[in-house]
Amino acid sequence: MQQQRGTCDSTLANYAIHVCELLKRVGDDPTRWDARCLREFIIDGSRTCGWAAAKKRTTAVRMLLRFLVAEGRCASCLDGAIPVLVHRRLSSLPRYLAEDDVERVLASCDPASAVGQRDHAILLLLARLGLRAGDIVRLRLRDIDWKGAWIHVSGKGRRETRLPLTHELGDALVTYLTRGRPQTDTDVVFVRARPPFRRFRSRCAVSVIVDRAFARAGVTRPSRGAVHLLRHSVATAMLRHGASLHDIAALLRHRSVTTTEIYAKVDVTALRTIAQPWPEVPSC
Repeated sequence: MQQQRGTCDSTLANYAIHVCELLKRVGDDPTRWDARCLREFIIDGSRTCGWAAAKKRTTAVRMLLRFLVAEGRCASCLDGAIPVLVHRRLSSLPRYLAEDDVERVLASCDPASAVGQRDHAILLLLARLGLRAGDIVRLRLRDIDWKGAWIHVSGKGRRETRLPLTHELGDALVTYLTRGRPQTDTDVVFVRARPPFRRFRSRCAVSVIVDRAFARAGVTRPSRGAVHLLRHSVATAMLRHGASLHDIAALLRHRSVTTTEIYAKVDVTALRTIAQPWPEVPSC
């Protein structure tokens, strides 16, 4: 998965949880597995967790089976026995923050402290460029092109993308790198505020930073996942300021614009222009 598909360590760690559960349930001899036991494992898991977790389980098991089939260690038809879980695409609305709330979160950082300078730079990257928590953890000094005003980001599947380095982002990064970042031999941009000064252990550290900023600003989150909430917010703000779905997809690094279509449902002003009046009901 790492060498051929560019899967990152955190994704493999999530897959390993479900693979270990599978081995405990059906045994570690793939030659004795059958379609019935595999399907029961998937269906039983879907009854006790949400759709996203259940989908991750099916993906992990399917990836394992494809590898075992390629290695000749199990029946070639077993990967087709994994059911596809039904999920209605675009059935929900993306949760997001109002622009004023985003600015309150950004303003909650203390500009006089090293931690505040670091957190402000991180929050700006999340709120302006829609970066993921993993992007923040992996960002290195060489990824910032100061002359060309670009930030090179390696996202899912190790796909590299250039994103614009605006004056606002550049000023925040310069402030942190020259005044707030401690002396360290690591080349990652953001490091821990307490010794040893090294990179964040995982993307959970970024989530903690965002959670604390929400608490300081007194902003109530409409959903879980504070980091992704800022990602949804920048996409929604772009749409309301006239950006196209293709522009939003380019910034968020979606492989297909169909992934971005969900944001069209939050543009109420544009939707009103195409909505047909309901008989005998006054227009809103």
